[in-house]
Amino acid sequence: MHAWVDGLPADAVNLQSRGLAYGDGLFETIAVRAGRPSLLEFHLERLALGCQRLAIDADHGLIRDELCRYASALGDGVLKLILVRGDSQRGYAPAAGAAPRRILQGSPLPSYPVHNSEQGVRLFACSTRLAEQPLLAGLKHLNRLEQVLARAEWQDTEHAEGLMRDMSGRVIEGVYSNLFLVRAGVLLTADLSRCGVAGVMRAALIEQATAAGIAVRITDLSLQDLEQADEVFVCNSVYGIWPVRAFASLNWSPGPLTLKLQAIARTLLDT
Repeated sequence: MHAWVDGLPADAVNLQSRGLAYGDGLFETIAVRAGRPSLLEFHLERLALGCQRLAIDADHGLIRDELCRYASALGDGVLKLILVRGDSQRGYAPAAGAAPRRILQGSPLPSYPVHNSEQGVRLFACSTRLAEQPLLAGLKHLNRLEQVLARAEWQDTEHAEGLMRDMSGRVIEGVYSNLFLVRAGVLLTADLSRCGVAGVMRAALIEQATAAGIAVRITDLSLQDLEQADEVFVCNSVYGIWPVRAFASLNWSPGPLTLKLQAIARTLLDT
């Protein structure tokens, strides 16, 4: 399926794009099933927050309409929205009146090994650390070089995901997922006010767990917290939840809360 740029089929972008020059923009990666974008409201909410934080004046009604039309045409797959501040000449200062560019791309749903969701995955201990920048923390902005460097650290098939920490050693997230721990029936996930990506599946699971009466704590996490965890899992908006079975010398089995939330995540992606 052709990509769309500003609502029209296209196969190229302007060389003066600020997204190309500076990574000046945001993106959303959305699972699409039967022509419906999953977790759409969560994606749009995060996008709106990113636009507010970066002062990108986007037409969110138009974006919603294009997302839905593109998803309908895609059918089943992964839809990627890239929102760029616009085009400009050389220099960091945005051009006055530059219109944001909307890029939509579609690809097939990835085929992950079944054992990732059933038996769980092993996490690689990434040495690449996340820099702390509260102004960008939580946003799905286009600057993803930290993740690129982290993902290049392993090439084996033994590890399905990597664990990333910040410069102070706090446990933050996976390379392309969010991390949850379970300890004594309490769901723990990292505080993302300094760095990290606030994933939409993370947000949906926090909402669903709270509604179900499951205690949720958003807090600083350490490697010691991992050692003391009863269950560990990672999540994102494409595959849902993968239990974590191992990290370094630590081992876990898919636990009851992980399996309960995994079923909830599956429902969220299918509706």
